[in-house]
Amino acid sequence: MQLAPAHLEKHLSQGLKPLYVLVGDEPLAQRESLDAIRLAARTLGFDERTSLIVERYFNWQQIQSYGQSISLFASQRLLEINIPSGKPGVDGSKALQALATNAIPDTTVVIILPTLEREAKNSAWFSTLESNSVVITLNEVDANHLPKWIAERLALQGQHTSTQTLEFLAHQVEGNLLAANQEVQKLGLLYPKGELADVTVREAVLNVSRYDAFQLGEAVLLGDAARTSRILQGLKDEGETAVAVMNPLMWILRPLVRIKQAELRGENIMSAMTSARIYGDKQVLVKRALARFSLRQLEAALQKLADIDKTAKGVMLGDAWLEISRLCFGLARVRSR
Repeated sequence: MQLAPAHLEKHLSQGLKPLYVLVGDEPLAQRESLDAIRLAARTLGFDERTSLIVERYFNWQQIQSYGQSISLFASQRLLEINIPSGKPGVDGSKALQALATNAIPDTTVVIILPTLEREAKNSAWFSTLESNSVVITLNEVDANHLPKWIAERLALQGQHTSTQTLEFLAHQVEGNLLAANQEVQKLGLLYPKGELADVTVREAVLNVSRYDAFQLGEAVLLGDAARTSRILQGLKDEGETAVAVMNPLMWILRPLVRIKQAELRGENIMSAMTSARIYGDKQVLVKRALARFSLRQLEAALQKLADIDKTAKGVMLGDAWLEISRLCFGLARVRSR
């Protein structure tokens, strides 16, 4: 069963299904879909949530063991399986098919996948998942539709503005839904319900901090370790949260992974950048980054960000800010290969 993200909340109001599959690289849609499922699970009395990340040497027997175990503290459980590569391998393919055809009792399973290549979409394991689950495809919002998307988000908090201002907002965030959502939320906090004047929105959007996480991402991609250190310290001094810094970094690194994969497949880099919505001066920045980083380094960085997210939310022990600093400084110091 295919389900649009916009219809997820209504679907969840009728109860949880045994299996959900989230497919796509759009970070905001993924986060909101996961949050909605988690909230529905808590509302229904699910007392236990387990999150597994499929890495290179992941033991798929964990899934079988989980299904055979009995929780001492919860009658209903939520199991999340994140497969960042989108390639479960032979053992994983068998495990996913078994999971799809034999539901774990008293458990809702959420499988998280990136945008899949044609081979994976046509695979037996994904076809089995499609036939036995609720599939939610997390597509990016096309630049032409972004003003409408922003208008819909404003409407949810009782605000509206002119078409010209909507286009201004869309241009400022350059297609980044995380940034767009942050701007919308900021307007909701700063101003009451009703119409937002053009000058009001412009002042709010342009009144930014001295440092921002996108500047940090650029410094990292350029390999400017000194500037990376300054921006990190500036963000921390300004009271920015680790999650607010981490999300834009993830948005920068994800398309870079896709472009690197295209490069290794021998595809045209310019076409890959256009497909990833990288334009203008940013293409020069990305080309320099491609010369510095290997695919393994980029994928490891994304995995590390996922771990930092857990740390920031209290799921894992550690200092999220310290880990972000180590990651950014480490990436900035990588030399051209």
